[in-house]
Amino acid sequence: MRKEHERNWRTSPPTVARVTPALLAAVSGLGLGLSLIVAIGAQNAFVLRQGLRTEHVAAVVAVCLLSDAVLIAAGTAGAGALVTRVPELLTVVCLAGAAFLLAYGAMAARRAVRPAALVTEEAGRRAGLLVTVTTCLALTWLNPHVYLDTVVLLGSLASTWDDDRWWFAAGAAVGSTLWFVGLGYGARLLRPLFARPSSWRVLDAVIAVVMVTLAAGLVVRAV
Repeated sequence: MRKEHERNWRTSPPTVARVTPALLAAVSGLGLGLSLIVAIGAQNAFVLRQGLRTEHVAAVVAVCLLSDAVLIAAGTAGAGALVTRVPELLTVVCLAGAAFLLAYGAMAARRAVRPAALVTEEAGRRAGLLVTVTTCLALTWLNPHVYLDTVVLLGSLASTWDDDRWWFAAGAAVGSTLWFVGLGYGARLLRPLFARPSSWRVLDAVIAVVMVTLAAGLVVRAV
């Protein structure tokens, strides 16, 4: 009986031995996903602002999560090769993204010149849900860095995990979820600070600088 058990063990290794590579792939994906997304950028600045205003936070977070999931899946499936083989696509996205970021940066600069105190969701004028979602989609999908980081870089690294590449992608998606949920809903903890117009002046000024800097970088990349 003991010999038969040992023979079965050799032909059918424990599940733990198979789970370990998958777990390592998931943890690696989580780390890379967080390292790529935790940075000051157009998308994060928008999520932070919406979280501070408690304005359509659920919709904004959902758009960011779903968009990242689609991009991560596309990169893992091999779409990154298409982006690198057709540089014209990246040029068009760069120019369109630069135009949008310049416009958004101009609006942020205008708000910085004439700051207002934080208003609650019951008071003051709120942007419509459609406008908010459209802006979030544009900031996400018109940003070439999203394709370079999420589709090309993350997709390329995912391919190194062979059969466990989807575990790597799942880990990256979990990292995206943790970040956007934390940023969107955690921003309200800073609301007392942003009850002062001067705080909004600083935030919008930083957003304006970031947007214009990103736009300039996209134009340089396109030409």
